[in-house]
Amino acid sequence: MLSGAILGGIFASPSVSSILASIRAVTLPTLKGGKGCLLIVKNYTGDRLNFGMACEMAISEGYHVSMVIVADDCAVARTKGITGARGVAGTVLVHKVAGGAAGAGMDLEAVTILAKTAAKSIGSLGVALEAVTIPGAEVVNDRLIKPNDKGESMMEIGLGIHGEAGMRQCPLLSCNDIADEMLHAIQRYGKEDESGSVVPLYKSGDELIVMVNNLGGISNFEMSLLVRSLIASLEMEAGCMVTRVMVGSFMTSFDMKGASVSIMPLTGDARNVIPYIDAETDAPAWSKIDIWTQPGAPRPSSIEIDEIPADAPATEASYGSSLPPVLIDDFSDVASKILSHCSQAIISAEPLLTKYDTIVGDGDCGMTMERGAKEILQRLELGKLRLDHPSSLFSDLADAVSASMGGTSGILLELFFRKASTSLQQLNSVEEGITSKTLATAFQAGVDAVSFYGGAQQGSRTMLDALFPASAAMFGKDNSAVNVQEAAVAARDGADATAWRMDRAEAGRSNYLAENVLMGTPDPGAVAVAIVMEAMAEIIFLSD
Repeated sequence: MLSGAILGGIFASPSVSSILASIRAVTLPTLKGGKGCLLIVKNYTGDRLNFGMACEMAISEGYHVSMVIVADDCAVARTKGITGARGVAGTVLVHKVAGGAAGAGMDLEAVTILAKTAAKSIGSLGVALEAVTIPGAEVVNDRLIKPNDKGESMMEIGLGIHGEAGMRQCPLLSCNDIADEMLHAIQRYGKEDESGSVVPLYKSGDELIVMVNNLGGISNFEMSLLVRSLIASLEMEAGCMVTRVMVGSFMTSFDMKGASVSIMPLTGDARNVIPYIDAETDAPAWSKIDIWTQPGAPRPSSIEIDEIPADAPATEASYGSSLPPVLIDDFSDVASKILSHCSQAIISAEPLLTKYDTIVGDGDCGMTMERGAKEILQRLELGKLRLDHPSSLFSDLADAVSASMGGTSGILLELFFRKASTSLQQLNSVEEGITSKTLATAFQAGVDAVSFYGGAQQGSRTMLDALFPASAAMFGKDNSAVNVQEAAVAARDGADATAWRMDRAEAGRSNYLAENVLMGTPDPGAVAVAIVMEAMAEIIFLSD
């Protein structure tokens, strides 16, 4: 199935360095014959960002890497922001399909297509009688499933694998009623058809794969009862044909007393995954009859593997010394002035950014941005930023914000700089050269990477509400020359719009706040972008 699994802390994303080390461990750079690596990522912001960063860094080192995001949880309403459905147990089915396809010799592009087909075909939902207790952690009282005022035992429908709140709590139901509740919720959530309309996940006559997953604390007896109820409801009431049933502990949450069901209709393109779902695997945790025909040979579960250090040395990038020439006069001098002026502007704006973020976030945006700006200034003064080439400079800036900022804004800015650097490395030929228009295109690539991996769009009330307008305005009206002054004006207009024309946040911590709290206060990340663009425009104006 998988060539590797990457661990973070309990209920936390693995670090970028761990992910990158794992990519290097399972494949080679393309120029050395590497076939590539597929990252299968559950839809949580931290996972998307950290895996996305590692993906971009691996690409810059010459690896062939793609990424599939799984969002199969039907508990999060489609109208709840742009964060989207969580990735839960259905992810394991995507693992099985991708592993089977790779084992059959398919190339990375074909495996990725099949994995995406599987991911968008699955609907999952969990129920729990008792929430998870994390080993060694203090029990959070408000996340316990407690009896109601009448003394009735309660259960929670849609509880997340990390103990996140579900759809609702209700008095304990019978096994048959639990099965019906789960299936009705999955059908209500549905799927998007080719026209973009939401339709039920399955219909009468459909062939289904059903995976029933123990979340950690359910007995085999209870699991068997739930499986029976689910299949009876699907076949006798919905008129479907359950042709494949998988039962086991595929994705657990410590001692959570609960279970989840994942349903995958085998219709349309999804029928292409059948051979890979059915393919044999010796993955030790896969639920199957264990028949071993090689006496004396070690079982897969007992084979020792070498430890892979997270700080493994970087493989030399395939682009090497063949970077396109810089065709901008005095680039190093202008770049140094821009970095100094922009950093000073952010440091001066720290109180303002902190004020805004205290209202609409968690209050750390100003200090986080200030740390990054001070780190860049220090590296600039010590000569640790390579000013001779934009690609190298962007890579160094990514390292600087990575080492100093932390948080979501830190990883987003690192993604921006990594992608900008990579886009310059991947020019069609070294003869093209780096011009102001090339840099504007790299800026646009960085903005697109922040949007893709972070999951936000323009209008989501994030830094992208300044970045997208700036990127669009940078080429000017006739697309003939780069206009940083117009980009700065567009960035400021976009930042201001987050205060008065966007009363609902679609991403970030502001997503949790009421509309009346947001009105009148701009997004601090967007304001920071506007400040940087204005500072950059001042230097460009003086240099012209």
